[in-house]
Amino acid sequence: MDDGKPTGPKATWWSRPPAGRAIPQEPEVPPAHGGEVTAQLPPVADEVSGSGEHAPGPALAAPADQASVPQERPQPLHEPDEYSTPPYGGPGPWAPAPPVQLPTPAHGTPLPPPYAGQQARQQGPQSYPPPQPHQPQHQQPHQQQPPQPQPSQWVQYDPWNTAAPVPGQQPLTYHGEPRPTKRRRAGVAGAVLLAFAGCVLGGAVGAYIERNDGFTSVELPQADRESGGRAPDSVAGIAASALPSVVTLHVSGSDEQGTGTGFVLDRQGHILTNNHVVQPAGSSGEISVTFSGGQTAKAELVGKDSGYDLAVVKVTGVSGLKPLPLGNSDNVRVGDPVVAIGAPFDLSNTVTSGIISAKERPITAGGESGDGSDVSYVDALQTDAPINPGNSGGPLVDTRARVIGINSAIRAADSGAGLDGGQSGSIGLGFAIPINQGKRVAEELINTGKATHPVIGVSLDMEYAGDGARVGTKAADGGPAVTPGGPGAKAGIQAGDVITAVDGRRVHSGEELIVKIRAHRPGDRLELTLLRGGRERTLTVALGSADGT
Repeated sequence: MDDGKPTGPKATWWSRPPAGRAIPQEPEVPPAHGGEVTAQLPPVADEVSGSGEHAPGPALAAPADQASVPQERPQPLHEPDEYSTPPYGGPGPWAPAPPVQLPTPAHGTPLPPPYAGQQARQQGPQSYPPPQPHQPQHQQPHQQQPPQPQPSQWVQYDPWNTAAPVPGQQPLTYHGEPRPTKRRRAGVAGAVLLAFAGCVLGGAVGAYIERNDGFTSVELPQADRESGGRAPDSVAGIAASALPSVVTLHVSGSDEQGTGTGFVLDRQGHILTNNHVVQPAGSSGEISVTFSGGQTAKAELVGKDSGYDLAVVKVTGVSGLKPLPLGNSDNVRVGDPVVAIGAPFDLSNTVTSGIISAKERPITAGGESGDGSDVSYVDALQTDAPINPGNSGGPLVDTRARVIGINSAIRAADSGAGLDGGQSGSIGLGFAIPINQGKRVAEELINTGKATHPVIGVSLDMEYAGDGARVGTKAADGGPAVTPGGPGAKAGIQAGDVITAVDGRRVHSGEELIVKIRAHRPGDRLELTLLRGGRERTLTVALGSADGT
């Protein structure tokens, strides 16, 4: 059964090239290391079959000079192939090495023209010709293109010669373009740099647009200017009314200096402040007053009293003074709104607000001298309006911008109570001298240069730890505890009595009794409740007068 295999005689190894094909000549190779090399001779002109019989075909004529020379038949280089595999290229063992077989190109890929011998080696890679238009199969004979001459395919191939083209192989190109030159590389580098600069510039522009919401300028909405003022009873209205009457005092002496606040009492230039504010000036120091508008003037001390912690100074040659109206501290109720004005830590024209936290708080301050002569006893108004060092002497005003107290002391978290406050600042416990007491003392200081203190004419035992104020057994100078002929003696007070109330209000210590008495004027009549021998008694005493310092 015919299975597609050839049925004719098998191809023999000793076949020759067909007639008309040129036989390539092998170049001479010089001997290596002095050895001999036998040149390969061309095969004989006749064709011999594998069985020794002559195969039909024309014979090649030998040159005349070689006709008489017998030629030896060359021996085969390889054993016969028992599978009769036809060799590639020309037949015969002397055929040159076959050309490099490349992958079959895809359909429609233009191919380079074949190379022609040494001329192709000299010219180098050839450019691809443009693709020819498709010719229809039914083209007339006179329209057919003449056949192109085909150069010989037998080209010597040197794999080590990179300049020579490989037969059947396309020249190396980059997508149909020649290899990049230095100028092209510079252009590529410039394009990369230009792209990088564009990215940077684009990022900067994008960031600017994102931050500014575009290239237009940003204009935020804002309320229109208001021409109207504030309500008179608001904090802003109170501050606007009271600030022109408030001043800042700078005091300097030989040993120390300080800052405080004061306010104008009248158009003659009298200014009320605290005694501990002007204390650093002594008898030869200087006192400077700065008004809310920035004007400054020298001031002189008119009078002071350490027991009430009040002082009056006076400025001259200043016009346009605006006195601050005085209120009535007896009308104040707990919870009333108040505003404090001063210069805490030398920050002038500082306004804070709060309420009245309590009334009739007995506080004592001072005592640095050690003999008790500088101790202040104040039946104070308590407020939570922030008061700090520098607020001393400033006004505490009500909702009608009237003075109801003089800011004098704070209780600090680390230094206890003190009229100078302490540097820890306010914790919401501020104390002010009631203006009713301040008014009386200020009038006395302006008129006489001294202030009077109401007294009952007894010496108290300050070491007593029980509830109330106990009358001592003797005075500090060794005399009797109850002054003979004094207000207390006339009322029937005896040594050892314990005073527990003044006008029905409880007294828990000797300091508190002094505070309650000094809250009145000399000549006022008070009702005292006391214990004597375990029995409670009630007495009425008319207050006497003593000069202050």
